Amino acid sequence: MKAFMDENFLLQSETAKQLFKAAEKMPIIDYHCHLSPREIAENIQFRNIGHLMLGGDHYKWRQMRTFGIDEKYICGDGSDWEKFLAYAKMMPGAIGNPLYHWTHLELRRVFGITEILSEKTAAVIWEKANALLATEEYRAKGLISRFNVEVLCTTDDPVDSLEYHGAIAEDTDFKTRVLPTFRPDKAMNAERAGFREYIERLSEVSGVEINNTGDVIEALTLRAEYFHACGARISDHGLDTVPHARFDRAAANRALADGLNGNPVSPDDLDSYRTLIMVALGKVYHRLGWVQQYHLGVLRNNNARMFSKFGPDIGFDSVGDAPFAHDLSRILDAQDRDNSLPKTILYSLNGCANSVIATMAGNFQGGGIPGKIQFGSGWWFCDTKPGMIDQMTALSNLGLLSQFVGMLTDSRSFVSYPRHEYFRRILCNLIGEWVENGEYPADMEYLTAMVKDICYNNAKRYFAL
Repeated sequence: MKAFMDENFLLQSETAKQLFKAAEKMPIIDYHCHLSPREIAENIQFRNIGHLMLGGDHYKWRQMRTFGIDEKYICGDGSDWEKFLAYAKMMPGAIGNPLYHWTHLELRRVFGITEILSEKTAAVIWEKANALLATEEYRAKGLISRFNVEVLCTTDDPVDSLEYHGAIAEDTDFKTRVLPTFRPDKAMNAERAGFREYIERLSEVSGVEINNTGDVIEALTLRAEYFHACGARISDHGLDTVPHARFDRAAANRALADGLNGNPVSPDDLDSYRTLIMVALGKVYHRLGWVQQYHLGVLRNNNARMFSKFGPDIGFDSVGDAPFAHDLSRILDAQDRDNSLPKTILYSLNGCANSVIATMAGNFQGGGIPGKIQFGSGWWFCDTKPGMIDQMTALSNLGLLSQFVGMLTDSRSFVSYPRHEYFRRILCNLIGEWVENGEYPADMEYLTAMVKDICYNNAKRYFAL
């Protein structure tokens, strides 16, 4: 029997162990996360481990509810200690869930705590961790620095001032580059409440009077150029559904007008509007040399009662199964027709679509750019040991694993960086398995270089950061 989480955790062969020695030393480029630029700029000090580990982590909230914990101790008004104790009570029952591994990697790599979290050990762990969190080294910037994060890309709205990114850049003692990412979802969701107010704000910050779709595109273009001047090189689109890739400008303008007036927006008109914006922005990204990200396959805010009480991003989203292959193909093709398709990363929350994504990427490779279209890392509900293995297996079967840009945290938590280690161990073990089985030669020089590329070098080259 192996000891729990020893130095060879998840590494089941000598080849895997040797590869991981190279992988673990590589810096981190976290090209997509949801950390708060304000909290980084202000270098906040966390009240305690409950605040740090549970304050914004809907992965953990979701399983606490499944365990039967009252909402008071999740998103309610329970104290930080009560919430941490409730999480500790749940932890032994999380066997097979990645939270069990993530949590203990967080305790070990962040705090050096090797106790197994449970109701019995919660108080001891609470005291040990809180003593460290009271020190200067455990403020927000210190937590990032201890994991050798070279670049960190936040997720930002086009109307954001990016003032906190400027403040972070002025801190010459903080070596991590924190760059904004352009996420224009609110400008595209004309059917949602608050759209008029959002467009008014976009008009204000861009200086463009918005009366039609051309004005929206002009305003977003100006904001993208502003983001570029502030260091942005990546955009992100949360596509709960993919528009039908056909657009009629009159229909698109009708969707905009209905959204601004608070009227119901026809689904066909909305698809025309969203397609028009996406294709136009793709050309902007291509001109700027950016990478665009498409996050696909989500069914959000399923629980209306809890949404009305707490809002979005609190653990009531799930995998979507709406077909998207045809429409995604047409969206990418519309950008490619005049050779203005930017580098693109495609993520699917639905593991059943792995072959769809992996083969779709192959349709639009070219231009002398290694891995121009990427099959993105296992994301959200696929960010598990089997989920990552499935994603990398599909990528290697249908594309080239060697060109993969690797892992990202996609997290709101400052203690999520051990997930990069988790990914690297799984990657090395997968490759090691192929070598040990005689499916690939034991060319350790090449394999070591490839693992380093997947963990760091490919991303550094691909994003041109």
